[in-house]
Amino acid sequence: MKRLILIRHCNAEGQHKDSPLTYDGIHQARHLATFLQEAGFSIDRILSSPYLRAIESIKPYAEQQMTSIEIDDRLKERILSEEPIDDWLDVLEQSFDNQDFRLPGGESSNDARERVRQLLDELQQDEEHSDIAVVTHGNLLAILLSEFQVDIGFNHWKGFTNPDIFTVQKTGGEYVVERVWHQD
Repeated sequence: MKRLILIRHCNAEGQHKDSPLTYDGIHQARHLATFLQEAGFSIDRILSSPYLRAIESIKPYAEQQMTSIEIDDRLKERILSEEPIDDWLDVLEQSFDNQDFRLPGGESSNDARERVRQLLDELQQDEEHSDIAVVTHGNLLAILLSEFQVDIGFNHWKGFTNPDIFTVQKTGGEYVVERVWHQD
């Protein structure tokens, strides 16, 4: 792996795993495809969350490039709780502050980190592909990025957009995280 391109999905109609993109999200996915092509990335492998909104976000690009989308369950969004949460934003912030905090039936930040760390290890060992696109969700994206830049947390997550794109590349022995997506 030469470079990771970490992508947050486009605007969706909801948070359910089968929530499709909104009308605006469909246009964002087309714009995302154009952006990735014009940015000059040599994406030769695409991994996506199994959730519909993630797959639909990268599908226009994958079709343009005639590249298959590999579905990886480790990229699904982190579950805060099995039950609805009224103060979910406060709970989410607490989960960033206390990495082991978990509601019943939910997943702590460290639980999610462990889930994606195995995938990251596999991708770092992948010498067959140069630019690997990984499509996921905001909360998990923040956790992924914090593996390369430790100060990424709740406040960064609040600044993420739909879609959003970050690159991770090893330079001089260290990983460098760069946000490359800019909203129009």
